Amino acid sequence: MRELRFTKMHGLGNDYVYLDGFTQDLAGLDLPDLARRLANRHTGIGGDGLIAVVPAEDGTGAHARMRMFNLDGSEGEMCGNGIRCVAKLILDDGLLGGERPQPLQIQTGAGVLALEHTAGEDGMMRSVAVDMGEPIFEPAEIPIDLDADSVVASDTVGPAPKVTVETPFGRTDLICVSFGNPHGVFFVDDLAQWPADRLRDEGRSLETHPVFPNHANIHAVQVLARDRVRVLHWERGSGATLACGTGATAVCVAAHLAGHCDRAITAELPGGPLRLTWRDDNHIVMDGPATRVFDGVVRV
Repeated sequence: MRELRFTKMHGLGNDYVYLDGFTQDLAGLDLPDLARRLANRHTGIGGDGLIAVVPAEDGTGAHARMRMFNLDGSEGEMCGNGIRCVAKLILDDGLLGGERPQPLQIQTGAGVLALEHTAGEDGMMRSVAVDMGEPIFEPAEIPIDLDADSVVASDTVGPAPKVTVETPFGRTDLICVSFGNPHGVFFVDDLAQWPADRLRDEGRSLETHPVFPNHANIHAVQVLARDRVRVLHWERGSGATLACGTGATAVCVAAHLAGHCDRAITAELPGGPLRLTWRDDNHIVMDGPATRVFDGVVRV
């Protein structure tokens, strides 16, 4: 039995248990098992998963590394809301010895990402703009289990694969894109008309559809204006969440390629708004808050 310090944080309600691997030794810990135990909302601390913040691997040029585990213990490549909280933990707790590099470089399973951060008058970090990189459209890299001639690319969809899948709920058209983790985006007329269990049932069915060999994050989108959408998220390994940063980024891309929106949008998520901008250099920037909830010690 050993004691571990942890921090509970969230980005727009997308909450995780954070472990600082700079000032305490995480070696030998079964992180997938800890994610299942600590993130359990009934018998643990509660959260959408667990994120370990550890020194970056040699040669990456990053200031730190983020390892993200879903509620079921599976390791994800990237979490947009989670990485903003990683920046807050590093900077507010002085894990880099008091340095506050701008931008902050974080190693993830989707590569090294650059984060621009803004602090309040008290010096505590308030918001982070994350360069989420470029969208990935190659079916094999998303990945989508389809032959090339099964992928639809048209003037309205651009280069992104658009697939039609059959589920117990009918046919669903998904625009697919990856930001280091796979996403499927579809559009509906009015999310307010969805009963609470539809996201659970349809999200799970789409997440685990054979078209996605590694499963996928699923996002239902209602277009409100050229610069505003409303989104519900179903995340693989975690279920319905209040926010999904990589998912909102995928929605920004899909909504523009489908002809619904411009390249800069506000995504209204259950946990609050995120601002997304698809720049001319093909990088998408996500801007949003990070919030510390509490700190504690747990025996494992």
